[in-house]
Amino acid sequence: MAAVAVAKQEVTRDLDHCDIPFYVSEFVEREVGNDYDSLRKLDNLIDKLSENKKQLEEQVLTVSSEVPKKIQNALKNAEDSKKALSRLLEEEALLSDSINSHLLKAQPWMEDLDVLISQVEEIERHLAYLKWISRIEELSDSIQQYLMTNNVAEAASTLAFMAELDIKLQESSCSHLLAFVRSTVKFWHKILKDKLSSDFEEVLTQLRWPFVGPPQSQAFGLAAPASGPEPEWYLTQVLMWIGNHAKFLDDKIQPILDKAGSSVNAGLEFSRALVMLILEKLAADIPCLLYDDTLFCHLVDEVLLFERELYSVHGYLSSFPSCMHILSEESCFQRWLTVEKKFALQKMDSMLSSEAAWISQYKDITDVDEMKVPDCAETFMTLLLVITDRYKNLPTASRKLQFLGLQKELVDDFRIRLTQVMKEETRASLGFRYCAILNAVNYIATVLADWADNVFFLQLQQAELEVRAESSAVSKLQLGQLASMESSVFDEMINLLERLKHDMLTRQVEHVFREVKDAAKLYKKERWLSLPSQAEQAVMSVSSTACPMLLTLRDRLLQLEEQLCHSLFKIFWQMLAEKVDLYIYQEIIMANHFNEGGAAQLQFDMSRNLFPLFSHYCKRPENYFKHIKEACIILNLNIGSALLLKDVLQSAAEDKTLMPNQPSATAALNELGVYKLAQKDVEILLNLRASWPNTGK
Repeated sequence: MAAVAVAKQEVTRDLDHCDIPFYVSEFVEREVGNDYDSLRKLDNLIDKLSENKKQLEEQVLTVSSEVPKKIQNALKNAEDSKKALSRLLEEEALLSDSINSHLLKAQPWMEDLDVLISQVEEIERHLAYLKWISRIEELSDSIQQYLMTNNVAEAASTLAFMAELDIKLQESSCSHLLAFVRSTVKFWHKILKDKLSSDFEEVLTQLRWPFVGPPQSQAFGLAAPASGPEPEWYLTQVLMWIGNHAKFLDDKIQPILDKAGSSVNAGLEFSRALVMLILEKLAADIPCLLYDDTLFCHLVDEVLLFERELYSVHGYLSSFPSCMHILSEESCFQRWLTVEKKFALQKMDSMLSSEAAWISQYKDITDVDEMKVPDCAETFMTLLLVITDRYKNLPTASRKLQFLGLQKELVDDFRIRLTQVMKEETRASLGFRYCAILNAVNYIATVLADWADNVFFLQLQQAELEVRAESSAVSKLQLGQLASMESSVFDEMINLLERLKHDMLTRQVEHVFREVKDAAKLYKKERWLSLPSQAEQAVMSVSSTACPMLLTLRDRLLQLEEQLCHSLFKIFWQMLAEKVDLYIYQEIIMANHFNEGGAAQLQFDMSRNLFPLFSHYCKRPENYFKHIKEACIILNLNIGSALLLKDVLQSAAEDKTLMPNQPSATAALNELGVYKLAQKDVEILLNLRASWPNTGK
């Protein structure tokens, strides 16, 4: 192994030849190395190498037998290719000689033919040049003929075609032809422009542009009247200009803009330009009129009318400048508010002092006069509505809220005035004027509630919510109510009006109730213990002592039904029915004892006389007199039912166990139709019955 190691050190690789010793050395180093135990592998290694040698010898034998055949085939193919190439070279030489001979013979002809072709091409260029000149001249002649026959449209169309030819020739190197075409186009363009300008001026003259009169006088060929109407103020004049020019702008100018692909609206642009002039004029005029209430108010009225017609009739856009921006400026706006309030208060004074203030304009028209609104209330709400129309187009929510505040002030002022007039009529709470005031209060509250659901006021509510949230002027509860739409911008006013309405209705009910009590004094003293039974009477009739009370009720119901609106009268009779029900139950029924005849007479008076007084206003009036109705049921029970009911109530009161199949007290009362009265009240009523059999108890 030492010798092998020495040999390995001495062996170097020959890079130019197959270096077998080097590979053997590498092989031994890799397989055996310095490990003497690896010598045991030599037998296997020798066997493996022998096997590899055998395989290589077999491969060499196989290759040595196949390679000669492939070489012979390759040599044969090479010989065949060489022969084919020789034939092609011979053919190429013959063909080359033939071509050279032909070119020598054709050379003189080619020279003569080149000369002819050059001449033909030059002639074609000259001909094309002449054709262009001829075409331009033809177009020029056509334009001239069209102009001579006054066919300007065709002349313009022909000129446009000539201009297109000029564009096509821009890449040509024929500078003189280009100059000729360009000068021809400019020549006819100038002539047509002058012609159209002259015609346009003539048309404008015939149209009498600008239009300063009504459309009727603007027909073609008509002379203007000698004394045409002159509008009086510049706002009206501008509206007339816009109206007079609308058709011309839409029919003549707008198609030109549309054809040019412009998005401009001729009518709106014309209107906007005139409105800008209005704004300049207003800015100069308003400072001079601020302290003259009449002139300033007239100016505001005219501006608002101008704005309304500008938007509704002429389709002016809200995004364009408008006169409302001028009126919204601080000094002008505050003056507007002051003047608006001043004239509104004057109007309120005049409407309340009018002789027809408390009379309904529609009193003779039943369908229209359902709310029985007095003239002063309707006029006042119309005043508020007009104010709304005047300020609703203001550009900012803050300005609108200031006007809303003015409206609230006016409502409160009107409520106070109504309260003052009402106090003067307190002694005559059933009188015509008192009822008219009540109708007015109800109408104003109803209309304000309707307005609260209007989109415009809902938007103002949202704006007010934002303002209050920023200022922290209200509680979180109020902000939540505003945000959830549980309240409205008029809630405070409506609540005050509703309170006044309730107080006035209560006063009327109390007044009528006092009259009913006075008229019922004899009825309270009726001899309920000694009245004849129903069997002893041929025909039941109303108690004579009940007639004054019933007549009073009838007369007052008819009177107030005529004077109050339906909704108020409904509240009135229901309140009155409740008080009468309790009064008769407490002061007459519970304060007396009844024999069989007395109980029957009471039931007849109530069910056949009192209840029908209210049958005009509801289908089941007895439901509004539950105390009386149920008391009459108890008082008129037959003896057996009364005894059984008494036992049931007594058992329930003593808390004894009910016998089998014995109903409870509540069930027994419900079965009889008694739901309102308490058990103790029923026991008292049973004790008011005078005729009880002797049961030995």
